[in-house]
Amino acid sequence: MSEPQLYFRQLLSGRDFAKEDPIARQMVNFVYAIGDRSTGEAVIVDPAYAVDDLVDAIEADGMRITGALATHYHADHVGGTMMGHTIEGATTLVERCQCAIHVQRDEVPWVQRTTGLGASDLIEHEGGDTVRVGGIEIQLLHTPGHTPGSQCFLVEGRLVSGDTLFLEGCGRTDLPGSDPELMFDSLQLLAGLPDDTIVYPGHMYSMPSSGQLSELREDNYVFKPKTREMWMQWFGGRS
Repeated sequence: MSEPQLYFRQLLSGRDFAKEDPIARQMVNFVYAIGDRSTGEAVIVDPAYAVDDLVDAIEADGMRITGALATHYHADHVGGTMMGHTIEGATTLVERCQCAIHVQRDEVPWVQRTTGLGASDLIEHEGGDTVRVGGIEIQLLHTPGHTPGSQCFLVEGRLVSGDTLFLEGCGRTDLPGSDPELMFDSLQLLAGLPDDTIVYPGHMYSMPSSGQLSELREDNYVFKPKTREMWMQWFGGRS
């Protein structure tokens, strides 16, 4: 039986790569590779920590990295300085693979400050844009709230949700650039996706590494408030 055209791989920091990095083990970030097996092209989502480990793992699958997608600007997702530690990230990837980083337009200045990348290293997008990897289409969903330009990626029924939506909870809204009201709108957008959508979060904050959206809508407390007013009563105090 032939393999599916879609190449999709989930990698956990501190376990699958950056195994000796205490920050990677603490932060439990997921990195994703999405590509087209027929062309061997792939993009990497949120390259951080041991970038060479990530590239080597993807290349060992017979794929080559042609670009990267950033869910948002935080250093544990794209590299930079966090908690007094410098995290390797998108800058190293650009140097090794000579590829561009796809970011949401509102996130550009934040990514530049965090990573030191220049405008020529970034490709700006609006919500609803599509990135093609070989014959695979990845839809970009603008989901502000955790950061101004947070974005999620939808590909063949899989939602890579970054720090917008976890299997339990959602991203914080008390950080620079956060907005709890926009987070409510973004969660409602994601809640409207098909029931059988599989959610792949940005961190392993619960034992499953993915979950079906229909179950998350029932079980995840962030979907309990049905109006913006109710949401702000519950979560507005964070900001």
